[in-house]
Amino acid sequence: MASCLGIYVESNIIKYAKISKDREKIKVEAFGVKFYDNLEKTINQIIEETYSYKTPISINLSEEIYNYFDMFALLTNKDLSKAIKTEFEIYCGDQGYNPNVFETRYVVSKRPDDKDKLKVIHIAANKIELTKKTQVLEKYKLTNIVPLSMAITNLIETKEKENCIIVNIEENTTVTTIIDEKIYNIQVFDEGCQEFLRKINVKENSFAKSYEICKNTTIYTSEGKELQEIEIGYLEDIMPTLYTIVGKVRKIINEREEKISKVYLTGTATLINNLDLYFQEYLSEVECEILKPYFIKSMGDISIKDYIEVNSAISLALSDLGEGVQGINFRKQTFTEKIPDLLKIEINSKNDSKGKLATSKWFINDLKEKLDKTEINLLRIAGGVFILFVVYSYFSFMLQNQMEEKEQQAQASIKQTNAQIQLADNDKTKIDTRISDYTEMIQNLQDLNDKITEANRTRNVIPNFLNRIMYIIPENVQIISIQNTTDSHIVIEAQSNKYEQLGMFKAKLDTEMYLTNVISTSGKQENKVIKVTIEGDLP
Repeated sequence: MASCLGIYVESNIIKYAKISKDREKIKVEAFGVKFYDNLEKTINQIIEETYSYKTPISINLSEEIYNYFDMFALLTNKDLSKAIKTEFEIYCGDQGYNPNVFETRYVVSKRPDDKDKLKVIHIAANKIELTKKTQVLEKYKLTNIVPLSMAITNLIETKEKENCIIVNIEENTTVTTIIDEKIYNIQVFDEGCQEFLRKINVKENSFAKSYEICKNTTIYTSEGKELQEIEIGYLEDIMPTLYTIVGKVRKIINEREEKISKVYLTGTATLINNLDLYFQEYLSEVECEILKPYFIKSMGDISIKDYIEVNSAISLALSDLGEGVQGINFRKQTFTEKIPDLLKIEINSKNDSKGKLATSKWFINDLKEKLDKTEINLLRIAGGVFILFVVYSYFSFMLQNQMEEKEQQAQASIKQTNAQIQLADNDKTKIDTRISDYTEMIQNLQDLNDKITEANRTRNVIPNFLNRIMYIIPENVQIISIQNTTDSHIVIEAQSNKYEQLGMFKAKLDTEMYLTNVISTSGKQENKVIKVTIEGDLP
């Protein structure tokens, strides 16, 4: 019985599922979701819990680049490969990339609208990122690195001539379009669960709690109930992202000439209740449903929602078990792993066991008899070929060992360089912190200096002003108070038993330019004494 551990990794979250396959029978042996700060430590924990020390492991590709090329259907495989390579090099030239930095794979299918052309889905991944993935799992049996956008198709069984779309809303969103049972297009959107999980995490300060909140959140359609305040709060974080995604999916459906009959929804976003009903409201012309793995018939004590939660991990494991699109594995095989393929020989023989047994018996008996010259020459040729094979294998083995040794040295150098870069980044962070502190201190000193300057400037404003107006104050006018309220603004409270004396005082302040913008209150009389407030600005 073959088995594989599928591990889907994104920021903060790991989904895993251990799958076994016995002929056509597929079984989920273990699965779950973990939140991590240390990726390597968490993966070690998963492998220990699932007892997968020697189990093949399949993980997802990340940050891959998709391109689409049209080719003539009459090209040979060799010419097709060269043409695709040329197209990718042209793309890299336009983007300013070095094509040697990328590991590439491609999938070819016939165009439904033009039988004379082929459509090529070209996938490129950065070799440095691939190396990082293999380093994390170097102690274990990593056998498969595949793009999730293609692996996710392993979970459905399409009918003949059926066109559908798989919307996988994980950290970001991938939309896989299947036309006539073949993957025809893949689109990646930046919008995904990471957007609203981060918003909720700001409120809850726990990524695990934010994930559980999504699990317990319900989207109410136009006929739904009145929402509570707490539900509205979380939906305000979630709905803008979902609205953007459903709009882009609707655009994809409308732009296709072929009729799309079904939309499958999967990924972390399917934890939100009624997600399919929400999509159905906006995509009324197609059927929308949550993607359930086709082989899971009876749930037993386990909720189907728990399986759906790890759909991505299940699909990755199925890729390594021979399901779905093959030939897109980005993990490079070692020489020893290639030997079984090199030794494969196709033999055209009858399938009955008696025929095989008779042939084998004839060969053994024939060796006991005297060999003729032709048979001797054939044996010599066979022996020479065998010796050449042994010599070739020996040198290949030695060359492979040297290459692996150089690769280890290169990885050690990369690791050391990364460590130095990290130290440099730490130093830069410290310097930036010091600069920020010094900037703040300089600003504080500047503010203090400004306050001192302002205080010195305004300290003698009132005495100087009194010296200037002492000769224009009428005899019956008394100054109660003078205040320098803000900057050059002066507020005077005065009283007199005659209105005209107060008016004369205000007029002199204004006409003789002791103050500008002079205004005064109408005056308030108490016990035959009139009080007014006069305001103005120093010129």
